[in-house]
Amino acid sequence: MFRLTPIRVPTAGPSALTVRLVALVALAVLLAGCSAPAPAGPGASEGPAPEAAAPSPDAEGASLAEDPAPASAEAPAAPDPAAATPSTAGALQVRGARLCGADGAPVQLRGVSTHGLAWFPQYVNPALFAELRDDWGANVVRLALYTAEYGGWCAGGDREALGRLVRDGVAWAADADLYAIVDWHVLSDQTPLAHADEAVAFFSVVSADLAGRDNVLYEICNEPNGSVTWDDVRAYAERVIPAIRANDPDAVVIVGTPEWSQRVDEAAAAPLAGELGDNVLYALHFYAATHQQPLRDRLAAAVAAGLPVFVSEFGICDASGSGAVDYASADAWVALMDELGVSYVCWNLSNKDESSALFLPGCEKESGFTDADLSAEGRWLRAVLRGEAPPAA
Repeated sequence: MFRLTPIRVPTAGPSALTVRLVALVALAVLLAGCSAPAPAGPGASEGPAPEAAAPSPDAEGASLAEDPAPASAEAPAAPDPAAATPSTAGALQVRGARLCGADGAPVQLRGVSTHGLAWFPQYVNPALFAELRDDWGANVVRLALYTAEYGGWCAGGDREALGRLVRDGVAWAADADLYAIVDWHVLSDQTPLAHADEAVAFFSVVSADLAGRDNVLYEICNEPNGSVTWDDVRAYAERVIPAIRANDPDAVVIVGTPEWSQRVDEAAAAPLAGELGDNVLYALHFYAATHQQPLRDRLAAAVAAGLPVFVSEFGICDASGSGAVDYASADAWVALMDELGVSYVCWNLSNKDESSALFLPGCEKESGFTDADLSAEGRWLRAVLRGEAPPAA
């Protein structure tokens, strides 16, 4: 944290006129600083250059080598998630490292992701979306459309039914005053280039269908992994983003990063440039029991470098989606994301027998959930979104 050092005044005091002149000059400098323009985008004047964005994540407890930027004497208040809804914030945009509403004011989205739409379609329904908004306090829902897994869009899935569920989900989210993320859920296919043709065709049709809606964001590749490089992701984005822009020029697009969307440092070093990079956010994913301080440091460094980051998927268990939850790490992640104004979406709306499912395996409800129906992660998330103290164990 940047500290202000007190100035020592000489014992032989200056004249009263000199003191007044010094005070006037200091006031003029202060007012000039307040009128400085906001940074234009990733890598702009705020924070270090992208090339120095992130520390090495190899050692547990790694920290930033230097303070990213001087802090103001009084930290700005965190954005009110309840205010960032389609009815109040309107169509979203990206300015500098922040997601903003139509008026340019910073907003923060906090909410939940579905599991695979092909496997758990029952949780895409108007009653549950209204409940997520009115009872849980969420303002965004993510619609996870798997690509290569069984029943996915590129693996024999019912494209007509899946496409209809995506369009209905966005409409029902709008009815509930929620933003909606259309997620092209790359996972086992590793490289988004494997199904780039299908992705271009999908987003061309869906963005045309949804172009009139202010509540939609597009996530074009969930988790590139394996040997995929940032150059591979960039080549894919150069094909898919124009397909969306042809129908919805100002839509916000979320771009995944290599290593299961953890390498925001690589994106910070070479973000998408020009019109292609306008209104683009870069994805970081974490699972709190596995990904701890080194990845938190990487997130902080990327944001300090000017990269607009969106945590479009996270859980509070380990990276397998199961295992014990880590409340301490989860709380540390939330504290950091709230401090940075980074939006976040928790995985997942299902009753699957795994720790990352929000509902208990035996619960057959599709809405009207109580605490007794929720998993440990579900109870924790509901408390966090409601602004309540999350459970400690």
